[in-house]
Amino acid sequence: MSQDRNRSLLSVPPSTQDHIQGRLDATLMLVMYGDYQSFQSASVYRLIKVILRQFSVSSKENSLCFIFRHFPQHQIHTHAQHAAEAAEAAAVQDRFWQMHEMLFLHQQELGNGYLVEYANNLGLNIPRFLQDIFRGTHIDRINQDIESAYQSGVTFAPALFINRVRYTERWNIEQLTTAIVNASH
Repeated sequence: MSQDRNRSLLSVPPSTQDHIQGRLDATLMLVMYGDYQSFQSASVYRLIKVILRQFSVSSKENSLCFIFRHFPQHQIHTHAQHAAEAAEAAAVQDRFWQMHEMLFLHQQELGNGYLVEYANNLGLNIPRFLQDIFRGTHIDRINQDIESAYQSGVTFAPALFINRVRYTERWNIEQLTTAIVNASH
């Protein structure tokens, strides 16, 4: 039983090394492991965006923090790894969240040519972006996210943790919002 409980907890705590929307000292912490080519990951991210907007309107302080970690399932999604690398290459140029949005928005178009187009649309330094991608500069960073997922019992994306506890209910706005509200008390 203890083994199962540990597999439902977030093993690697949020840190400044993560991609963060909000503050690390927020009352509520959402950590999502996602794959840019996974339809389910995109759907869950859209739900989280709605919830983030609801909380920012209803809360006077920054009470909710969202963290995205990579979990590309390259064995079933051939472009997921390169998409994650593109997001990291954009992060170095302070455009992680913009590239993150672009990748989920265009998840059926994640070939190398599209990734360069998205980088160009975001105003990134293209030679630097390409150099990062072709040298595999960010593979270790992505592998750290993957390893942290495995340590937390994640075997597929999406996976979501609310205040370090794995969310296992249905992926709909009502149940997810309820789970988040309950975690805040």
